[in-house]
Amino acid sequence: MKKPIVALIYDFDGTLSPGNMQEFGFIQAIEKSPEKFWRMSDEIAIGQDASNILSYMKLMFDEAKKKGIHLRKKDFQNFGKRVELFEGVLEWFQLTRRYGEEKGVVVEHYINSSGLAEIIEGTPIAKEFKRIFACSFIYDDNGEAIWPGVAVDYTAKTQFLFKINKGILSIRDNKLVNESQDEDKKRIPFPHMVYFGDGQTDVPCMKIVKMFGGHSIAVYNPEIPHKKATAEKLLRQERVNFIAPTSYTKDSRNYKVVTAIIDKIKADYELQRLTKSSR
Repeated sequence: MKKPIVALIYDFDGTLSPGNMQEFGFIQAIEKSPEKFWRMSDEIAIGQDASNILSYMKLMFDEAKKKGIHLRKKDFQNFGKRVELFEGVLEWFQLTRRYGEEKGVVVEHYINSSGLAEIIEGTPIAKEFKRIFACSFIYDDNGEAIWPGVAVDYTAKTQFLFKINKGILSIRDNKLVNESQDEDKKRIPFPHMVYFGDGQTDVPCMKIVKMFGGHSIAVYNPEIPHKKATAEKLLRQERVNFIAPTSYTKDSRNYKVVTAIIDKIKADYELQRLTKSSR
């Protein structure tokens, strides 16, 4: 019998990891402070009226070139090895998959981030994801980054929800994702999605998932006071279903919420199946 698929979809910076991924090695390598780097990035974006995402990618490229630092995939991945993760993240993916298996549900994990895919690919959790949707560079014949290949801002993030919905893993595709498809033919219905995010750039995705019957969780780092206030505001505005601290252990609120959602999805799936069989 076909099993329902549940998609757990995550932002990365501030959601699975404390801080921005560039701050775990790259910014130190170019001899800048995080504050200086992001101020320079904002100055580019404001001065050129440009995308914040393309501005930080341009700055990474320029500053690395000045310092003689190679930007090959393996170099980005080496920076990814230094990225810190929140409590319980390393065990979270197998923990939730195992729970799904016990309930007869397939649990898949996806990244939907404005960070760099190449850095995420260097983290110890990269293998856990069905697909990493994130920014990336184009590389020359020598393997050196030469141009932005994918820039993912807060609106671009929403397209990946629809790709996950239809089972499309290609970032390049812009045809299949826009083709009409019957709801019962879609690989992962929106009610089978859970979206994790920590800030304003996640709001459109959180809102869409919630609006179409899925569940959104605004996570917050308890060590940063204003983060909880941001999450509470999203809850009051009914943009998310739940808020939770950035802990992913078996005792965490995230685990309790997700396992309850899996239970609900399985129950709804069985009820639908029984309804169809009685017609």
